Amino acid sequence: MATVELRNLRKTYLHEEIIKGISLAITDREFVVFVGPSGCGKSTLLRMIAGLEDISAGDLLIDGQRVNDTDPARRGVAMVFQSYALYPHMNVYRNMEFSLRLAGMPEAERRRRIGDVARILQLDPYLDHRPGQLSGGQRQRVAIGRAIVRNPRVFLFDEPLSNLDAALRGQMRVELASLHRRLGATTIYVTHDQVEAMTMADRIVVLNRGVVEQIGTPLELYHRPRNLFVARFMGSPAMNLLPARIHALTPDGMAQVQAGAVSVSIPTRHGGPEAGTAGTLGIRPEHILIDPQGAITGMVTISERLGAITLLHVRLTDGQMIVVQTGGDNTDRADTPIRLTLGEEHCHLFDADGMALAREADHPLLSDL
Repeated sequence: MATVELRNLRKTYLHEEIIKGISLAITDREFVVFVGPSGCGKSTLLRMIAGLEDISAGDLLIDGQRVNDTDPARRGVAMVFQSYALYPHMNVYRNMEFSLRLAGMPEAERRRRIGDVARILQLDPYLDHRPGQLSGGQRQRVAIGRAIVRNPRVFLFDEPLSNLDAALRGQMRVELASLHRRLGATTIYVTHDQVEAMTMADRIVVLNRGVVEQIGTPLELYHRPRNLFVARFMGSPAMNLLPARIHALTPDGMAQVQAGAVSVSIPTRHGGPEAGTAGTLGIRPEHILIDPQGAITGMVTISERLGAITLLHVRLTDGQMIVVQTGGDNTDRADTPIRLTLGEEHCHLFDADGMALAREADHPLLSDL
């Protein structure tokens, strides 16, 4: 397949800069996901790679060749859109064949490629069907198949599952991940759904307002968020974040942190925080334990029973709300008193600017970001 390199890419509309100097190297056969909230610039960045948006500044390289001014058809990329973009008057075979006919490919080769792809995507029974006769998942497979038959160097996906229902999205995530392994394709995938990003990506690029907040593997971003934005965005349910203050620092760099009714000790990097400074304490719901001897007390306000897990919304004695993830067999109901213990080794500390204060020895991946 191919490598893709972004060197300080920028995009400006009129006087507003949308993409603000993004640099990224994507290796051959890697599956990279751009994720972020609506308006963060992820789809614009994907369209710049595809050649559907001009690049205002910076360089885009595919296999080491600068392609800023190369026509989209000559970049060796294929894009799958959110809207499928199928021709409604053509059957499945003709939809997949269309770009091959335009390229002047011999009919025998077209037939071979389409047959191979139809078998991979389980579309053999539907080659004579028009898009209107297909389900949403089948139409999405056709759109993917139309990209595969071109044998591109890079696959680009722009929120391809957002029009599907929840069950079908889950099924298609598995199918896309399996397809990537079979084809060994270099893939760039855009989504606002962090669950898609976590389950499919080799690496995730978290975007916010046209800049990169963090790049890393799914588990790196989940367990070692670089800042508050990533901590809030990655994970469902979201990380609990409590206003906190650093009361003291020990000689070995342990910060004594108070967040209302919560008191913990967290290792911090050398030269990081100072005693008396404000910050934010973070802990994920699964790292809060129900403990009859726990020092943290509160009241359950809502119990969300999701089958395998239960989410307890707890109001602490100081009025702050947190979410606790526990087993599906939990029987606590609303208005039930509860005692909790935090897993201190899983606590995060962020400074007043929202940057993580983890000690590099304890969180070595942060030092590389």
